[in-house]
Amino acid sequence: MHGEANAEPVDRDGDFAPAAEADRGPIQSIERAAKVLSLFDGDTPALTAATVSERLGLNRTTAHRYLQALQSSGFLGSGYGPGPLLDQLAAVISGRQQILTLAPAIMRDLSDRTGLTVVLSFLGRSGAVVTLVEEASAGTVVLTVRVGTVLELKAAQTRVLLAFQSDPAVVSRMLARLAPEEAVRERAQLASVRRDRLAWADLGQVGLASVAAPIFGRSDIGAAMAMIGTTATLSPGQRSGEPVDSLRQAAEKLSSLVSP
Repeated sequence: MHGEANAEPVDRDGDFAPAAEADRGPIQSIERAAKVLSLFDGDTPALTAATVSERLGLNRTTAHRYLQALQSSGFLGSGYGPGPLLDQLAAVISGRQQILTLAPAIMRDLSDRTGLTVVLSFLGRSGAVVTLVEEASAGTVVLTVRVGTVLELKAAQTRVLLAFQSDPAVVSRMLARLAPEEAVRERAQLASVRRDRLAWADLGQVGLASVAAPIFGRSDIGAAMAMIGTTATLSPGQRSGEPVDSLRQAAEKLSSLVSP
């Protein structure tokens, strides 16, 4: 309810009162921006200084300052409606949801055809994050991974997601965790992934292997699809032949369904 937003105290300049324990600086600014953006709803397609002032208990000068700052950063448009940055985020969320809707059937078919567990991951803060898993239905021993697992930097899926990452700052930030010489080698590995559209893990796990292929969204890398198995069922470094060709075909099929 709109009245509940007024419960937070404000200082005499109209800003939100600082936390008692300390001034949280940039974090506090993010929270304030989030409060302004949260005012959008079905009845409020655009914001005004009067609306922000009334609902958040700010004076109009401060409310107008927030609106201008959010507009200049792309969160709001020229009429203080949703801006290009919010449109971009909405497209990402929509594309990700489309992948999550379409992927399970394709992954299940791939797993049934190859007898291997198939995994789909998105890029997180420090590596690929396992989001969907279709376990092999045959065999007495099944290799799998838990949903929510954050994979290592040299995991096949992390390599795929970094190799096709459009923001070089993301790649540099992640590779900064490696020693300089190792980072150079990893960049060379990512170049090979871009060339082959295929990545193998290098995790030092004896007897285990995983290979991943990219899923492209509307404008960028969307996800990574991988198969995990033993070195008897997956030959590390293999560029063609079964089951690698089946993985490529499944990834290409999913990409074609989510791309315009």
